[in-house]
Amino acid sequence: MGKGMVKNLVTKLSYNLVVYNRSVEVSQEVAALYPGKIEIASTAKEVIERCNITYSMLSTLEASIAVFDSPEGVVAGVTAGKTIIDCATLTPERMVEVEGRVRERGGRFLEAPVSGSKVPAEQGQLIFLCGGDETLFTEVQPALDAMGKAAFLFGPVGQGSRMKLVVNSIMGGMMTVFAEGMTLCEAADLPTDKLLSVLDLGAMACPMYKGKGPLMIAKKYDPNFPLKHQQKDMKFALGLADSLSLSLPVTAAANELYEASMKRERERGDLDFSAVVETCREQKKEK
Repeated sequence: MGKGMVKNLVTKLSYNLVVYNRSVEVSQEVAALYPGKIEIASTAKEVIERCNITYSMLSTLEASIAVFDSPEGVVAGVTAGKTIIDCATLTPERMVEVEGRVRERGGRFLEAPVSGSKVPAEQGQLIFLCGGDETLFTEVQPALDAMGKAAFLFGPVGQGSRMKLVVNSIMGGMMTVFAEGMTLCEAADLPTDKLLSVLDLGAMACPMYKGKGPLMIAKKYDPNFPLKHQQKDMKFALGLADSLSLSLPVTAAANELYEASMKRERERGDLDFSAVVETCREQKKEK
């Protein structure tokens, strides 16, 4: 994700960047793509100290804690006037916590989780779901426009993450019912390629089914959005629902299918989330 975002900031806005990744090889690879435009920092704290605005894209809550909370982390580098824009998908509570710590040190904070995976990031087609100060949101709009096709502000910090969890819970549910439908189609000895054609011509047509369907038929699951991250977002969405005294039985059932996928084969969590169809196929075989 970060690679695609870097590409669009450099090529569209001619930004000079300071980057940090816990795997230095990744930073070196990105820097090699844009000679003279990227400098590599040795710590997250160094990035904050050297830049007025910093964008962060991390995959999990654990990664956020490691990169933000350590003595050489993001928060430790914040001083008056520094701006942090967090594009990770985390819990609303975590975003509010980080905002408070950044503000205590005189910094500004915008949450900006994205809808979109590696390909949209590369193409500058992400959708930013933001929470925070409207003035800051407007200030960074040119950068968001370079990296994405749309940006929305939903209110204070926490609301952007809430919207992201709503979006990803819908996506996760859509994928599981699609996987089950494809498995039913196969079991009934019906052509799955024609199933995709039927869906694409009707009210259920959507880019996800059109793009993922042929790969699921071919059993190709190169990860654009890893299954383990989809399950993480389903878990966070269910946590949000619990905090609002809301029951989401369909989302809970979909989450169980993603959990079962990782229990059956640990490596499946690293595959694209469409690999959940393999779990559906295996359940058919067991009957």
